[in-house]
Amino acid sequence: MIAHLRGKLLTKHPNQAVVETAGVGYDVTISVPTFSDLPAVGAEVALHIHTHVREDLIALYGFLRPSEKLLFEKLITVSGIGPKLAITILSGMAADEMVGAIRGNDVARLTRIPGIGKKTAERMVLELRDKLPEAGPAAPAAPSLNATEEDVLSALLNLGYQRAAAEKALADVVKGGVAKSFDQMFRAVLGRLSK
Repeated sequence: MIAHLRGKLLTKHPNQAVVETAGVGYDVTISVPTFSDLPAVGAEVALHIHTHVREDLIALYGFLRPSEKLLFEKLITVSGIGPKLAITILSGMAADEMVGAIRGNDVARLTRIPGIGKKTAERMVLELRDKLPEAGPAAPAAPSLNATEEDVLSALLNLGYQRAAAEKALADVVKGGVAKSFDQMFRAVLGRLSK
């Protein structure tokens, strides 16, 4: 699965961007906040990607911030919310504001988002309230990873390791500063995870 794209921004619209990587243009669905923060067309851009596969479609959803991607992935676990509605939700309210509304049982605030009715808002609160991190400084931003670290993390996730455990082990190995190549880093992280 595609987890990260870095390349030249060919086009951008409020709900779509095309990123060229190694001669291939990837059509990525984005939220309005991601669109607002994109650089100018022609500049290099790096997007965190959620690949959504159905029997009739493979769709890429892109985010500039890992926290927004994480919230998107939590939203699509709620019954009745698919990827398109999740992007609409993320476009309708700032991510930290939404986390606060969900954790604070603020159904009225959530129903102001286009496409969200009372029942969907109640389901969001019920199913996500305890799964979201505390808003504010208590939730540290995920550190940005270089290309090799992204590859190692992607390989670990493909092997079935939990994201949190893989990220922690990777961070420990990176702090140690010994592993430089993909092979060294991958083996060192695997060693930590198998303990």
